[in-house]
Amino acid sequence: MTALSAHHVGLTVADLEETLAFYRDVLDLSVTDRFSVGGEAFADAVDVDGASAEFAHLEADGIKIELVEYDPEARGSPAAGLNQPGASHVGFAVDDLASVAERLPEDVPTISEPRTTESGTTIMFLRDPEGNLIEILEA
Repeated sequence: MTALSAHHVGLTVADLEETLAFYRDVLDLSVTDRFSVGGEAFADAVDVDGASAEFAHLEADGIKIELVEYDPEARGSPAAGLNQPGASHVGFAVDDLASVAERLPEDVPTISEPRTTESGTTIMFLRDPEGNLIEILEA
């Protein structure tokens, strides 16, 4: 078997422009690529009749974050909390979590202020404009 290597972490979003602005402007990630994909092969691969999608790739210290807006858009909601089966989140490490928390715009929904766990890691969770969970941690 061919060895696997990580390529990206993907998030499906309803509003690519708004969500991209959040990751670029609030979290300060660099946009590395923008493109569209459609056609029969793509629709077959994602198992969505007539699917096409707009993509944006962002760089986070060697990890590619892929935001995808599909047409047609499915309706549904992400899992309510981290303890729900199927829940997911994207984690980012920082050197000074307190300063990151202070710089967040007031309209960014946070789950809690930074908290230091019994493992010694300081964490906080917030949500992007689509409701996706984001963990920011200081080890």
